[in-house]
Amino acid sequence: MYDHLPGGDLVQAGLRDLERGIESTNALLVASFATRLRREGVAVPEHAFADPEHRLYELLAREDPDSAHGRYNALVRRLVSFARALPCEN
Repeated sequence: MYDHLPGGDLVQAGLRDLERGIESTNALLVASFATRLRREGVAVPEHAFADPEHRLYELLAREDPDSAHGRYNALVRRLVSFARALPCEN
């Protein structure tokens, strides 16, 4: 559905994981942008993840502390690109 947009792969995977209640990198990323995505018409499932931005960073830091900051910023940039491209599709 969103594969043709930048970061669409992350959003689709995140939406699937949120629907299943799985706390993954993609789910936390989408949860971090839930308000903005919903405003653009994306059906983001409700979630129970408190402070998803912080949890996302902690998850990345557990996987590889040395690259967590860069990976976090890259993921956020991809979601910003997605959110900016989405209105052009609607």
